[in-house]
Amino acid sequence: MKNTLLLTVLLITLALTTFAQTGQSTLAAKDYCNYVNPFIGTWRMGHTFPGAAAPFGIVQLSPETNNPPMYINGNYNPDVYKYCSGYQYDDNTIFGFSHTHFSGTGHSDLGDFLVMPTTGKLTLEPGDAAKPQSGYHSQFNHANENATPGYYSVLLDDYNIKAELTATERVGFHQYTFPKTDSAHIILDLVSNIYPYDEKNVWTFVRVENDSTVTGFRTTTGWARTRTLYFVLKFSKSFVSYGHKKYDKTPYKGFYRRFNENENFPEMAGRKIRAYFNFKTSANEKIKVKLALSAVSIQGGIKNLEAEVPHWDFEKVKAESREKWNIELSKVRVKTIAPEDMVTFYTALYHTMLSPVVFEDVDGQYRGLDQEIHTSDGFTNYTIFSLWDTYRALHPLFNILQPKRNADMINSMLAHYDQSVHHMLPVWSHYANENWCMIGYHSVVVLADALAKGLPGYDRKKALDAAISTSTRGYFDGLDYYMSKGYVPEDKSSSSVSKTLEFAYDDWCIAQMAKAAGDSTTYHQYIKRSKNFENHFSPSSVFLRPRLADGTWKRPFDPLDTHDQGYIEGNAWTYSLFVPQDISRLIEMNGGNKRFIAHLDSLFTMKLDDKYIEKTEDITRDGIIGNYVQGNEPGHHIPYLYNWAGAPWKTQERVRMIMNTMYGNKADGLCGNDDAGQMSAWYIFSALGFYPVVPGTAEYAIGSPAIQEAEISLENGKTLTINTVNQSKDNVYIQKVLLNGKELKGFNLSHSEIVNGGTLTFYMTAKPGKKGKCK
Repeated sequence: MKNTLLLTVLLITLALTTFAQTGQSTLAAKDYCNYVNPFIGTWRMGHTFPGAAAPFGIVQLSPETNNPPMYINGNYNPDVYKYCSGYQYDDNTIFGFSHTHFSGTGHSDLGDFLVMPTTGKLTLEPGDAAKPQSGYHSQFNHANENATPGYYSVLLDDYNIKAELTATERVGFHQYTFPKTDSAHIILDLVSNIYPYDEKNVWTFVRVENDSTVTGFRTTTGWARTRTLYFVLKFSKSFVSYGHKKYDKTPYKGFYRRFNENENFPEMAGRKIRAYFNFKTSANEKIKVKLALSAVSIQGGIKNLEAEVPHWDFEKVKAESREKWNIELSKVRVKTIAPEDMVTFYTALYHTMLSPVVFEDVDGQYRGLDQEIHTSDGFTNYTIFSLWDTYRALHPLFNILQPKRNADMINSMLAHYDQSVHHMLPVWSHYANENWCMIGYHSVVVLADALAKGLPGYDRKKALDAAISTSTRGYFDGLDYYMSKGYVPEDKSSSSVSKTLEFAYDDWCIAQMAKAAGDSTTYHQYIKRSKNFENHFSPSSVFLRPRLADGTWKRPFDPLDTHDQGYIEGNAWTYSLFVPQDISRLIEMNGGNKRFIAHLDSLFTMKLDDKYIEKTEDITRDGIIGNYVQGNEPGHHIPYLYNWAGAPWKTQERVRMIMNTMYGNKADGLCGNDDAGQMSAWYIFSALGFYPVVPGTAEYAIGSPAIQEAEISLENGKTLTINTVNQSKDNVYIQKVLLNGKELKGFNLSHSEIVNGGTLTFYMTAKPGKKGKCK
């Protein structure tokens, strides 16, 4: 069976190699993993990782190329930001391979249970990346590095060890090929984590169960304030000796002082521990390591290991992981204009399935927000909800490609609400913790979008109750002022304009949920709240400006500045265009269609001085066109707003230009943080020709497709086929759009039209064609 599978993969690979050489795309290709380049986004701002993971798996086993401290002499170290995922492509060092990561975020945590194989004299210090051989880290060369979905390999030059990684959802599987030596070591660094600082590790406990099995847990306090994770580690070969070094200073050791705990002692406990396991190896001998995770218990880790990898066949797990990815990637089969666009497209699709992640054991048990152990009932529990980012396009994409999984994610949010002492839905949550990052309560948008699109599998009444409770928690982020004054005052709560605008949109989504439930009282209450954006409107400037508690405008005011002006990760130009719930009113406030179009044009063509971005982590020149920022989320809807002003051809040219210049098939192919898949989801939607400008409705805005043709396999068994006529790099404008042979009158596409399947055909031209508006 295994030989047959490998032969099939070999034949598919040969076919795809022929495709790459001839430049001819084909929908018949089956091994879509060959189009994925996990290194995209690993250079500079993308913050993705190249390591091994299964789709939506909690184990994301990947190399750390550096590990700078979060603070130096008590001050924030800006270099740490580059290592949100642990990896930067321009590095030439590897410090080891850890099992948990974020994909594309602009802040970080995790990096649990780092494993590093070495030879020669044992050293437990990681060393300085700028000083070769100053610690256990190793030099490496990209020529000897490879990454595909579910697999990563690299040659560790300092030790002549080939490291290979693969993974299931809950188990990381390592394979290390050693040279002949009597001094082979595998280090388990329990000090290491991402965004490290001195007091981050609260406690670590390790048991050496026998000569090949190690168990334990670690509790950390970082972005997640109380995070406990258990592990079960098994070696394929017995170690000859072992030991550890403790780096914390504990004056009281009790009667453990009677032991030599440092060597061959089967218990290890402390805040900062590095353990090592010694082996003797013959030339090219492979030592395999399996490490299972559980947030519940060591027994949970054992169950996960036995269920997912009960054997030592590395190639089998590698092939199974690849097949899982092919199943997910093949849900969208595309043909592109150029071969490199296939890589950009499928890597973006790959990145949309690295989070959220499964956060329960194989028996359904999981650690809840209350730090108690729960059992999922009728759903799979997920974590990593970067909702300020992902409500915009990632969760709407799931409503098309992963509706069952998205329902599970909604049920996970509702479980979070049940366990929350604040009686709130998640704001930004991971690993049984609310981290309160960013603003708004955008989980309600995910709920409203699922409702608008008819998603089954969750309690709609409970969802509305949870949304109302979340939106009335006055002590949250200026919400008390918002409810009493109709706006957030800048002198009472910073980023006030952004908060008011995002609260107002969230409230509009709650109103839609109430309307669907027949609750007219709640509907009218929240529709009124959804108009609070107007309280920041300054007619003299056409910007939405910050006000003070006494009602006056905050001065001085600079609409280009992102700091201390009332906005978060954006400026007045960006946020004054964020009124998705009432775009017609937004256009009216800007003086009508003609002036609004000119305003949008200015955004894309004006020059932004360096002084406005030199102090920002999340916004760099990589992701900026004029003053438009594709490299961060608040403006992702803006190119589509031309549709509402009667200039859809401008949406079409802007969207295609963004796809061509802000995305690519190399390591620098992301223009900003991928933000848990949102940046990639924008590309997937836009490349297919439509985008969810207003999540919470069942409508998508038509853009300009970048593909030649596509087939989308839906969970209901139907297929949406997307065709283009006269498609090319130059033909970016739409002449007309047909759905099942009938011409669309406007520039909207409904969710039902997508999920009912059929054929969508775009007729493309080199000159602005079809006119009209979005509804």
